[in-house]
Amino acid sequence: MSNRSLVLGLSALLTATTLAAAQPQGATSGTTPNATMTQQEASGVQALLADMDRKADPCQDFYQYACGGWMAHTKRPEDQPMWARSFSTVREENREAVRKILEDAAAHPGTDPDRARVGHFYAACMDQSAVNAAGAKPLAPYIAKIDRVHDLKSLFTTAAKLDRVGVRTLFGLFVYPDFKNPRRNIAQLTQGGLGLPDRDYYVSTDPKKKAILDKYPAHVAEMLTLIGESKGAALKHAAQIVAFETELAKVSKPRAEMRDPDKNYHKIDRAGLEKLSPGLPWKAFFDATGYPGVKDINVMTPGFFKQLDTILAKTDPAVLREYLRWHLVHSKAQVLSDPFVNASFEFYSKLLRGQDKIEPRWKRCVDFTNRALGEAVGKIYVKERFAGESKARAQEMVRDIEAAFESNLPSLDWMDEATRKKAVEKVAALANMIGYPDKWRDYSSMKIVPDNLFANSVEANLYEFNREAKKIGKPVDRSEWHMNPQTVNAYNSPTQNEIVFPAGILQPPFFSKDFPAAMIYGGIGAVVGHELTHGFDDQGRKFDAEGRLHEWWSPQVAQKFEKRAQCVRDQYSGYQVEPGVHIDGKLTAGENIADIGGLKEAYVAYQSYLKRHGDTQEIPQLTNDQLFFVAFAQNWCAMASPQYTRMQVTVDPHSPPRFRAIGAVSDNPYFAEAFSCKVGDPMVPKNQCVVW
Repeated sequence: MSNRSLVLGLSALLTATTLAAAQPQGATSGTTPNATMTQQEASGVQALLADMDRKADPCQDFYQYACGGWMAHTKRPEDQPMWARSFSTVREENREAVRKILEDAAAHPGTDPDRARVGHFYAACMDQSAVNAAGAKPLAPYIAKIDRVHDLKSLFTTAAKLDRVGVRTLFGLFVYPDFKNPRRNIAQLTQGGLGLPDRDYYVSTDPKKKAILDKYPAHVAEMLTLIGESKGAALKHAAQIVAFETELAKVSKPRAEMRDPDKNYHKIDRAGLEKLSPGLPWKAFFDATGYPGVKDINVMTPGFFKQLDTILAKTDPAVLREYLRWHLVHSKAQVLSDPFVNASFEFYSKLLRGQDKIEPRWKRCVDFTNRALGEAVGKIYVKERFAGESKARAQEMVRDIEAAFESNLPSLDWMDEATRKKAVEKVAALANMIGYPDKWRDYSSMKIVPDNLFANSVEANLYEFNREAKKIGKPVDRSEWHMNPQTVNAYNSPTQNEIVFPAGILQPPFFSKDFPAAMIYGGIGAVVGHELTHGFDDQGRKFDAEGRLHEWWSPQVAQKFEKRAQCVRDQYSGYQVEPGVHIDGKLTAGENIADIGGLKEAYVAYQSYLKRHGDTQEIPQLTNDQLFFVAFAQNWCAMASPQYTRMQVTVDPHSPPRFRAIGAVSDNPYFAEAFSCKVGDPMVPKNQCVVW
């Protein structure tokens, strides 16, 4: 169970593996920053100027203007499917910093139990010879349990036991606040059970998705042979598994339709769940989770569970056993020996994402340790990497952006006074969590050893499952963080009406207390504005100041909002990532609205900052306003494999980076003035989409 599995897509600004960036290059001739700047400030400005293409026309292609230099002197690393200027720089520096922490903890565990845990976990992960020597043996006890599945009761019992150790099958189970009573956690059930990234890979007529589906059975069969099946039997079973998953895909809702929180709320008790799908042995499932008393449940996709009942009733138990074996080996491949790791890489990373080489083992082990013991690592990380004065500067910026959002409300002629007043109340109630949590997670029940990666992985999964399951029916802990402090990301929680900015993202090139204000507000300021606006995008607007899902807007105002949101959907649906492959404007609507609104709020906040601190020329090559917009666009300088981009537009609620940059500036009323662009230029359309 994990409330990080937010199906709504409201929380993540950027998925952890989406972007990674090259190191900034030195300034070119004629771009020397102001001599009075600090070294940190000058370095940041030099990198910004060097990464531009000053020969490009910003009114024709602002992405080329802001990022052309970076694209010309940067090559995507072979071990990355996507490589980006800002996110990757910080992400890779953070991984190096965490690597040093973990290596030191592994060599010198000391007396601090958490330090010993992270050291032991990393050491066990890095012991590749021991992992390889174990081969497939760690899976044997779980395969033995699967072999005893002979009916639906034993299937659900085994599925629950697998779920406890991180193997998700058939459907999704996680814990999240009740949408209508956000101070209380409840269980959430949703569709799932697929081995490919999305239902579309099973049902789409797109030739490239069909090609992936055609190659999928061979990968499933290869993984089954690694646990002892003959090649012939594995191929036969793989075909049956893919056919079964295709049946699940056919009754699954499209990803874009999963974005409507109203349609995802169907709260029923256990009796209601059993009535919804009477053929499914829910008592056996919840008994086997170790939490038989679960009562209140939100079934996000009731249609899926009705059909699951029918599908399972007609499926041979032998096929279901093979399906469970496949998902066991698929879920645990990364903590097994090299043949499992390499086979998984070849299909999921190389074929699906266009990643040419696997990452070095130390990078993967840093990521594994972060996932297993994130706050234990984070507690050490913030002591070494997060300066206290950075938090104060970030807090000032957040207050400016909240004030900018509020000051803009009277100019919205589509919003009536009653709704405007409630919007002001929601912003006033917004909680800002910056840097790291006030209370660290307690890992004392997790038993980690220095010489068994698989056992440690299972222990971490059990810990997380129990930690989440114990929340069901209990009050929400509003101090809890759902990202690690070292994460390069940020999020908005709709049910808690809070935005969270981990220490990991509050550093160059996004942020430095020594950067020019225009760079700070255009860089991390636009990220802050983005997260704030999520509270008022097409999903977030449905949650009130207390995080409760209900329609607090008048019907007339909601209709006017929807008209403006549709403008954004249509705009982004018109963007093509390659001929014939369009962005899904419906899937990405919330993120696009947040990008557009966040940039506008950050600009207004920057103007407020200038009034307080003086309107000074910060660098000679660009005006302050131009520097602001370039800093924003450089958040999104990136390059990706074609395979990755095609997958992104299928599964990711964020638009690809180029379109995050040009989409937001083309809808910004201040951009044209900053660069003397004319209406009708490619970056200044006649009809701008303005929601907030």
